[in-house]
Amino acid sequence: MTSDLHSRAAGLALGFAADRAFADPAHWHPVAGFGAAAQGVERALNRPGAAPARARAAGVVYVAGMVGGAASLGVVSGWLADCGLRRHPAGRFAVDVVFTAAATWVSLGGTSLLRVAGTIGDAMAAGDVDGAREWLPWLCGREPYQLDPQELARATVESVAENTADAHVAPVVWGAVAGAPGILAYRAANTLDAMVGHRSERFENFGWAAARLDDALNWIPARLAGLATVAAAPSVGGRMRDAVGAWKRDAHGHPSPNAGVVESTAAGALGVELGGRTPYAYGVEFRGRLNAGAALVQAADISRALALERRVQDGTVVAAVLGLLVAGVAGRIATN
Repeated sequence: MTSDLHSRAAGLALGFAADRAFADPAHWHPVAGFGAAAQGVERALNRPGAAPARARAAGVVYVAGMVGGAASLGVVSGWLADCGLRRHPAGRFAVDVVFTAAATWVSLGGTSLLRVAGTIGDAMAAGDVDGAREWLPWLCGREPYQLDPQELARATVESVAENTADAHVAPVVWGAVAGAPGILAYRAANTLDAMVGHRSERFENFGWAAARLDDALNWIPARLAGLATVAAAPSVGGRMRDAVGAWKRDAHGHPSPNAGVVESTAAGALGVELGGRTPYAYGVEFRGRLNAGAALVQAADISRALALERRVQDGTVVAAVLGLLVAGVAGRIATN
């Protein structure tokens, strides 16, 4: 057990280092391949116009099959390594580290997220608002040409906060809890939510299971990300008490139980107001104001948001790795 925890810690650290150095794989990204396969399965199972109960049932089957398949890949890989290297602990440890590192690297999206948001911030600083709009779909599903510069800045800051929790903190948490199978299962669930877990006519019922599973899997990671944001607030000129206050006062006003936590704490840490009118392809949502009464977020705040979320990303990895190492040592002491 101790060896498993230590190999998990090493794998998470290496995978995070790979993400920092190389970001997402530029070609043949496994998540993109999974998404393509999931899209084909969705077309086979989803029948627009079906009764709501039947559509939801089909969505449950879809999510169970795709997420279970992703988790099984990690389980089978670990089982094969265990069978082949049962008498070679060092070799088994190394293989476990490699599997966990690979799953972590392909599942983390923190570095690519920060780079895209930085590109948007640079374009806006240069006065190239249309150029910034072209990059926004890489962050979120809002309609960029319906956004003025202030709303574009708000969309960027909100998306960086939410996606740091979804694409970085949550994979790290589930990797710490369950190793490569946990990372792959989470990443599959999160990908399905992005594909079908929204309120368009086609997916309102079919995507229900994907959206609810993603909410459940992100509940703890979002709150850990919120705590990390509170802790990092002073590093960007903010105050911890403002981040906590925005969380307590405003998080419940967001339609997502998890995004509300990370966006409200980011608003408080940065000293800006987030939330409000949010246009999507399927319609307009009106979200509660987060840290209401503060200054409206501007393009200049994007760089501060990036610095904040980078510290959140770094901090959660360090905490996860140290936690696993300490748990491994404690387990060894308890068994001796």
